[in-house]
Amino acid sequence: MSTSTNRMPLIDALRAVAALLVMFNHFSIYGPMSDTVWDEFPDTFEWFCDYGGMAVQVFLVIGGFLAVRGMSPTGQGHATSPLPLIWKRYLRLVVPYLAAIVLAVAAAAFVDQWIDHDAIPDRPTVTQMLAHVFLLQGVLGFDSLSAGLWYVAIDFQLFAATALVLRLGRVGSALVLLLAVVSLFGFNLNDDWDNWALYFFGSYGLGAAAWWASNPRVKPRWLAVIALVTFGALWLEFRERIAIALVVALLLGLSRPTGFLEGSGHFAPVAFLGKISYSLFLVHFPVLLAANGIYAMLGLSSLASAEVGLMFACVASIGFAALFHGWIEKPSLRLTREARRAA
Repeated sequence: MSTSTNRMPLIDALRAVAALLVMFNHFSIYGPMSDTVWDEFPDTFEWFCDYGGMAVQVFLVIGGFLAVRGMSPTGQGHATSPLPLIWKRYLRLVVPYLAAIVLAVAAAAFVDQWIDHDAIPDRPTVTQMLAHVFLLQGVLGFDSLSAGLWYVAIDFQLFAATALVLRLGRVGSALVLLLAVVSLFGFNLNDDWDNWALYFFGSYGLGAAAWWASNPRVKPRWLAVIALVTFGALWLEFRERIAIALVVALLLGLSRPTGFLEGSGHFAPVAFLGKISYSLFLVHFPVLLAANGIYAMLGLSSLASAEVGLMFACVASIGFAALFHGWIEKPSLRLTREARRAA
């Protein structure tokens, strides 16, 4: 997930919707409250279970779009060493991420006293914690300590790979696009690669391509080329997640030259949710665990109490994400700026 967007209303809106869908996806499948409410609303919960998680495609496309906006706005690559950029990205992602892991471990320890459920992570080992610190838990085969942490690791892999490749200048820009095509037609077809950036580079690369193709000095037909290449990948094997990524990439690509990217209407609640979307992504699962623990501790089991509990957990997640953003995420941004100056 990217850092700053200079408050682009469209990107704020996309992030807000994506963060809520990911939250609803997890709320539909984790814990006894979800199990109880699912029986009453099976179609709704099944939809969130099947499709809510696909909202990460929005973050992937936005990530690629903003990454090249910062590193290679006209496709020329960058002349400086990519290592400070990668270190800055690591700090930006990992400081809030580690704080969220502490919350998840604490919530799991509390809930474990009251609930025996597959959603509760086991007590972490030292090697498991170290794997999480270095964003290698998926690659090394460790269970995640909280829902959604795999995405943070993938985001870092994608950014680091893009920064390294763009060091090659215009050749690097071409390689970014080539990696996207190779991913769409190859690696993304094999789920064995889903712990590696190459599996997701198709969506990330669509975001990068959308930024470059939306340059006012570039002919609009390049957006059509992006669509045609992606249609070819979808013809080879249709994947809803890739179709979603294409729609988001085209929306971003078309919105920039028309001025809609930065000039679309500002709606305060949506802007607020977009601003805290990374925090919401990180903390909603620990909040859900804690809410399920309280639900079990109080001996509740009725449908009404489960519905109230899930609604409370949703509101509490947003409120706690706002606090987390102010106390953890924003200070981490200052840390990354200081690290960049020191470099």
